Amino acid sequence: MQQQEKGHLGEAVAARYYLNRGYQLLEHNYKTRQGELDLVLKKEDEIIIAEIKFRTSSTWYPPKEAVTAAKQKRIILAAKRYLQIHKLLEHRVRFDVVEVMPNPQGGFKVHCIMDAFQV
Repeated sequence: MQQQEKGHLGEAVAARYYLNRGYQLLEHNYKTRQGELDLVLKKEDEIIIAEIKFRTSSTWYPPKEAVTAAKQKRIILAAKRYLQIHKLLEHRVRFDVVEVMPNPQGGFKVHCIMDAFQV
């Protein structure tokens, strides 16, 4: 499985995770000059920007550690642009990191780190 396919699979699993919990999916792979947003979701009056990290095997570091300070800055800039364009600046915004990994028993394990980082 190629890297791009893994990314899309991880994003689909994470989107299903959120949808099953009552979130509304607003965008998937939203691209700006500032960066890309994997998932943009809404629940009540809150906008959730979710960065998805998918791994097919155990690595020596957790997937969330791949969301470095530089990556966070790009996500925040892209989110600000998205919120401005879609007139959503009045909403509370939450930045999540979602780790998706294969489950040895089948399916996937999803670990959602809510409020993983702040503006």
